[in-house]
Amino acid sequence: MPAEISRLRGKYRDDVVPALMKRFGYKNRMAVPKISKVVVNIGLGEASQNVKLLDVAAIELGQIAGQRPIITRAKKSIANFKIRKGMPIGCCVTLRGDRMYEFLDRLCNVVLPRVRDFKGLPANAFDGRGNYTLGLRDQLVFPEIDYTRVDKIKGMNITLTTTARNDEEGRELLKLIGVPLRTQA
Repeated sequence: MPAEISRLRGKYRDDVVPALMKRFGYKNRMAVPKISKVVVNIGLGEASQNVKLLDVAAIELGQIAGQRPIITRAKKSIANFKIRKGMPIGCCVTLRGDRMYEFLDRLCNVVLPRVRDFKGLPANAFDGRGNYTLGLRDQLVFPEIDYTRVDKIKGMNITLTTTARNDEEGRELLKLIGVPLRTQA
């Protein structure tokens, strides 16, 4: 009996792949761009003074992503920020496969509409290779977070890594999947 696939993965397979094949003239389904991973990162520079902040951030990121985050450490010392090499300064989760599609589905349909004064994501936040990065100012837009237990608002970066060759292919892929990108006017 086949395992049930996520709603967004089914949409990608049934709707997005044929549309991209027609739009860009791909002859093979395997040449069509796809989302390969989603990285959610919380950077806490003030964790160098208070390590307990990092523990709370890791728990919250685990609730948001449904996967235990890793603690990221400083790669080099920066005297002005009182950071030494190897100090914990944030946490991050890399999502692939079904968890990635479930997270993207929740992000586009539940979380982003809850952002105050949301008019769509900027369409120019691509890196030149089809990857998209967006920033959220607080973690309270995720329904998994209990706002009565939050002591400090933490922002996060979400990077959508695609196999697209350029920004135009990546933009079209994200638009067809349902990421609410603003139209350039």
